[in-house]
Amino acid sequence: MTQERTGVATLKGNPLTLVGPELKVGDQAPDFTLCKSLGEYVSLNDYAGKVKLISVIPSIDTGVCEAQTRRFNEAAAALGDKVVVLTVSADLPFAQARWCGASGVDKVVMLSDYKDNNFGLAYGVFIKEFALDMRSIFIVDENNVIQYVEYLSEMSNHPDYDAAIAAVKQLV
Repeated sequence: MTQERTGVATLKGNPLTLVGPELKVGDQAPDFTLCKSLGEYVSLNDYAGKVKLISVIPSIDTGVCEAQTRRFNEAAAALGDKVVVLTVSADLPFAQARWCGASGVDKVVMLSDYKDNNFGLAYGVFIKEFALDMRSIFIVDENNVIQYVEYLSEMSNHPDYDAAIAAVKQLV
């Protein structure tokens, strides 16, 4: 039975139910299968040997999600080739590609959790009420051990960009 967590997240003050475990620093990062483009799927192991900054957003079509993706896209260029920045949402891959093209975002890898929400469920960010993933940040080292976690308690808030980027820089 999958764990449901209540009282840990809201949207504009309204409670949300997150499904899945609460991951912590030191945990082995769960594997996932996400859609990179129609018919192309990737897993955590496709990024073996790299530090992974995983930026999770509910939907690219909201202001905070856009800002978060743009901020990590800017940071990605300066982090070097030992780091990959992955943005995960439940948006369809078509919508992600359209938004990136229109926005000039080309440094982050957009990944879709739309098909079966396996990322959201494994990382404890699946929002039961909306079938979206809750805004969060995971920094995973080259050995797939979680080194930084930020679960936002309010969906409409921004993550701590500086802390996440600093955590990545400590690993490379």
